[in-house]
Amino acid sequence: QVQLVESGGGLVQAGDSLRLSCAASGRTFSSYTMAWFRQAPRKERQLVSAINWSGGSIYVAEFVKGRFTISRDNAAMTVSLQMNSLKPEDTAVYYCAASSKHISIVRNNQESDYWGQGTQVTVSS
Repeated sequence: QVQLVESGGGLVQAGDSLRLSCAASGRTFSSYTMAWFRQAPRKERQLVSAINWSGGSIYVAEFVKGRFTISRDNAAMTVSLQMNSLKPEDTAVYYCAASSKHISIVRNNQESDYWGQGTQVTVSS
């Protein structure tokens, strides 16, 4: 089906930037809705951002709007999350995800079908 591998996480200070990347394998990548989720200790998993197959529809969670930007490159089979002005509350494991469902379904259900192993983002104050 789909295999996802994240990279780019690390330890940064508040106000710094990071760019997360997700490399995908699978012959149907271009048709999938792609998304980034995160989960912090003692908190529920959150949908951070999602992008549809063409890149024409994008969802960004209110708590990162104006700071995070999602993008995809179907030719390279990658999806990225540019994170600026990072805050300590952004500390979490970030997961790349792929779904066969429309972006509206992903946003509504806060779920996906395929998941990467996650990459740790730690923001110190």
